[in-house]
Amino acid sequence: MQKEGFTLIELLIVIAIIGIIMIAMFIALNPLLRFQHSRDAVRWQEVSEMLTAIKVDQIDNDGEYMAVIEQMSTSTVYLIGTCVNGATAVDITNYCDVNPAVTACINFVGFLTEGYMGSLPVSPAGAKEWTSEFSGYTIEKRDNGTLFLRACESEQADEIVLSR
Repeated sequence: MQKEGFTLIELLIVIAIIGIIMIAMFIALNPLLRFQHSRDAVRWQEVSEMLTAIKVDQIDNDGEYMAVIEQMSTSTVYLIGTCVNGATAVDITNYCDVNPAVTACINFVGFLTEGYMGSLPVSPAGAKEWTSEFSGYTIEKRDNGTLFLRACESEQADEIVLSR
């Protein structure tokens, strides 16, 4: 009489194959990498939104920047936010790809009150939890008037920066 069923070796082979397939799927899907790409995509979008708001305001005001931008020192990297407490905390600069001046913060509330932005973008939490006080975005004005907006953090990109 012959017994029906699977041998131990057959079961171990099937379990090993299923394990290999599961490992391959986990590597292919890599949820951490997907979250990092997603946060970087949000940062790209928000940098673009702020730069567009600045340019639309400039167009509406016959080529003049809003006063807070006009008063910026050139080649100084400012943190964007509500700047309630004035100067930035030193530890914030440790999270930025291009470090802002420790005491430089630019208040973007004027873009909200004038209707150029619905709310102040706040960078998604990566290594740091950002708030509207220090949004996780920076702005720099060059001598020729070109503005550079950056996300402090970038997780999968070398740097998130747009200029006009």
